[in-house]
Amino acid sequence: MRKIIFMGRSGSGKTTLKQALRGEGIHYDKTQYIKYGDAIIDTPGEYCESKHLGRALALYAYEADVVGLLISSIEEFSTYSPGITTSTNRETIGIVTQIDRPDGDPERAERWLRLAGCEKIFYVSAKQGIGLDELMDYLKTDEERAADAAEKAKAAARPKRSRTRKNKPACK
Repeated sequence: MRKIIFMGRSGSGKTTLKQALRGEGIHYDKTQYIKYGDAIIDTPGEYCESKHLGRALALYAYEADVVGLLISSIEEFSTYSPGITTSTNRETIGIVTQIDRPDGDPERAERWLRLAGCEKIFYVSAKQGIGLDELMDYLKTDEERAADAAEKAKAAARPKRSRTRKNKPACK
């Protein structure tokens, strides 16, 4: 999996999404500092909400292959400036979280992410598992994609086993 850094306001679902992608149980865990994992860099929301700490996010983005800007579908405003994706030379994707919330507006969140400069948008619900497979597929490395393709080709080349039994005993 390519390394991704999650950026977004407090409560946007960064840590919950990290837990879901790792297959961990979902539990509240306030991120107090930048947590640098194997494939996911989790950041505190306060970094996104402060112009002084926001500069650190731009530096940490260089440690990742992909920048993920998160906005919850229930947020009433965006903290991302228009065109903010140009501040880094990394691929930047948008992730709309909490899409299962009845009080959410995923389309509005998508518009804000597009205004920020995100061209690729994912819709996820970490709690219900919606959209996680699509995000994981997108984050696969070229080597992982090649291995998946080889496995599919290998499976397709295997002879199919017949479900009927040959030499059935005669009924009495």
